[in-house]
Amino acid sequence: RALVEGEADMTVVGSTTDGSRVPALVDETRPDVLVLDLELAGMRGTRVMEVLRARPTSPKVLVLTAYNDGESMRASLDAGADGLALKTESPQQTLTAIRQVAAGRLVFPEAASRWLRGRAGPEGANPDALTPREQDVWELLAAGLSNQAIAARLRLSENTVKFHLQHLFSKLGVRNRTEAALKYARVVPP
Repeated sequence: RALVEGEADMTVVGSTTDGSRVPALVDETRPDVLVLDLELAGMRGTRVMEVLRARPTSPKVLVLTAYNDGESMRASLDAGADGLALKTESPQQTLTAIRQVAAGRLVFPEAASRWLRGRAGPEGANPDALTPREQDVWELLAAGLSNQAIAARLRLSENTVKFHLQHLFSKLGVRNRTEAALKYARVVPP
């Protein structure tokens, strides 16, 4: 809070350490960007994001966490985070991440990128390696939905859909949407 309050282009409109209070606070304050910890009293950060993403509109969410393990990062993205920043990074990096998320960019630490690339497996990997969220994205892509429509259907940001598509393409060993849709038609029974 003190870090953000020192910036001329940012304003703290509310704060709480109780996750169950976040949805009501969002309703009261209407933030552009919600900076959210994963570990909150009352309700975990991933659940808070799921609740917010189930609404017609919700703020962009930057997860600020001390957990730099891949599973926490992946859970954040699957829940709909627009970005991740580590508490171990410099304060300037955190401010930059907030600004990037506000501008509509998907932000995550290089450590997350390395972990996810390592999980993607070799080219042409088996579709069984896909996460449930990637399976959902793949199904909707194969049905011809745009990124915007997929985002609306799954209650994710478009940036999060793009993130899932990058990893989906890597895991499937395809280069584009058409190849992914064709592979879906070959692999998934009607």
